Amino acid sequence: VQLQASGGGLVQPGGSLRLSCAASGLILDYYAIGWFRQAPGKEREGVSFIRQNDITYYADFVEGRFTISRDNSKSTVYLQMNNVKPEDTAVYYCAARPRNGSYRWAQYSEYDYWGQGTLVTVSS
Repeated sequence: VQLQASGGGLVQPGGSLRLSCAASGLILDYYAIGWFRQAPGKEREGVSFIRQNDITYYADFVEGRFTISRDNSKSTVYLQMNNVKPEDTAVYYCAARPRNGSYRWAQYSEYDYWGQGTLVTVSS
């Protein structure tokens, strides 16, 4: 199983970015996907989560700025990030788990597979 996160880069405050998480070696339909981020000196934290049935969840700090979606035909999950802030600067990771439900979705220990991360830098 491989998860390949991509789409990071340098973006100005207030700008937009779309991250992608391409999955291989698994049937994405059967997996829930979480996006996490880790800023320097901070713990990894859950950003957003999408269940197998497309129900979505977001951390409070997202405040309606991000949208998670999935395209099972392309084995890819996306994180559309709008109105980004400097505090969104971090390495973003995607992770997969086969369990149904949203139990502890923001806990990184609850996932079976991880991607390598993509760096998002928000700066003017």
